[in-house]
Amino acid sequence: MLTLAACATAPSPESPSARGASGAPADARAVRIVNRITWGVNGSAMRAVSSTGLASYVQDQLHPPGDATLPPEVQAQIASMSIAKEPLPALVTRLEDLRKANDGIKDDAEKKIAQEAYQQQLTLLAREAATRSLLRALYSPQQLREHMTWFWMNHFNVHQYKANVRVLVGDYEDRAIRPRALGRFRDLLGATLRHPAMIRYLDNEQNAANRINENYARELLELHTLGVDGGYTQKDVQELARILTGVGINLTGNPPKVRAELQSKYVRDGLFEFNPNRHDFGDKVLLGHFIRGRGLGEVDEALDILAKHPSTARFVGRKLATFFVADDPPPELVKRLAATFQSSDGDIATVLTALFDSPEFARSLGAKFKDPVHYAVSAVRLAYDDKPILNAGPIIGWLNRMGEALYNRQTPDGFPLTESAWSSSGQMATRFEIARSIGSGAAGLFKTEGPAPAERPAFPKLANALYYQSIERSLAPPTRDALDKAASPQEWNVFLLSSPDFMFR
Repeated sequence: MLTLAACATAPSPESPSARGASGAPADARAVRIVNRITWGVNGSAMRAVSSTGLASYVQDQLHPPGDATLPPEVQAQIASMSIAKEPLPALVTRLEDLRKANDGIKDDAEKKIAQEAYQQQLTLLAREAATRSLLRALYSPQQLREHMTWFWMNHFNVHQYKANVRVLVGDYEDRAIRPRALGRFRDLLGATLRHPAMIRYLDNEQNAANRINENYARELLELHTLGVDGGYTQKDVQELARILTGVGINLTGNPPKVRAELQSKYVRDGLFEFNPNRHDFGDKVLLGHFIRGRGLGEVDEALDILAKHPSTARFVGRKLATFFVADDPPPELVKRLAATFQSSDGDIATVLTALFDSPEFARSLGAKFKDPVHYAVSAVRLAYDDKPILNAGPIIGWLNRMGEALYNRQTPDGFPLTESAWSSSGQMATRFEIARSIGSGAAGLFKTEGPAPAERPAFPKLANALYYQSIERSLAPPTRDALDKAASPQEWNVFLLSSPDFMFR
């Protein structure tokens, strides 16, 4: 049962730079805890805390029952999307047929137009996925699940502009990551390995016996499990690449011609395919473990080894501590999280419980700098609470400008989680512009796109009960002084959303 030591020893809320004292009012402590574990504090979250109590609220976040019920208007937006209405295999088949038809066009001008239309369709699907992700981050009552979905999407990063990953990324997030974001790490690892977005992004469909491609094997060791200093060798990369031969995708409805003696080894699951014709059936040795060559079972055995390895526990524990506590997390905290990871068989919710109960977590509240996604989403959540936006386009544009667009990290390491990556003067200038756009009510969040756009007036009222009861006392004196001198409600909103205090969580 979560003890929430953080509630008892949370730092004083006087300012982002005064992070070590104690004695803050209980409601201010709750605000800071909710602000850290969710996509940003707002009225609806604090009403839930008031209804159940903070400890129960956090337990519900760690162990959400089923899937969340979104506001009807938000759910309707998601239900209208192509990625929600059309199963991935059918969607991929339709677009693959279109691509092949375009390749057969003889006229160069006509072919160019057709290819641009195909690319636009891919971009539209990725935009739908980003919109769905943002709507869930803004309005889902299961905030920690959505928070961890973003964390794991970043950990198991894929880049949307690799080949046709734009058509795959929404399903990757929705079906591989989200359902397992608070479950067992081993299950998450296996789901990402079997998803066509990961296979295509890291080129494993090109990995075959006698034609080894090490890309996925290397990142699986370095970025997904053990970490760069996790104790593996180049020989382990080579052996894991051999184990992964034959793991690929099939975007057609036609199975390959498999040799008769290997047909029982063939596996097809949706777009995932294990083709034994392409597999190296020799025995392997991975991290000192002998693995008998036998087909897809080797992959599961290798993942079991990686998921249980002490280096994986340390690497994942440190990354979680970096995300939730500090850019350079205390070694003792990382050690305890790694021990919990191992004793719980990689249960993510159990590891997070240990993290949230730690004194290091309590002392860090209010001191973690927001990356662009956290800044933008938390600003909209605070400004509009549970009022559904009609257009996520402005947020998508802001994230592009700030350099952290969803699914757009080209390299497999994911976006950095540290302040130094996001605190440049240019970044701060852009955030001020975003604050001005939201604070003035002119962001375009409530104006639909299309030939006949509709607009719903919505002015953010940030000077509300939540602010005066809880947030105000957590602000530094210079911020409170600036707010007192604001000449209009619009200016007041801008001052709050662009304040140094609001840049931290």
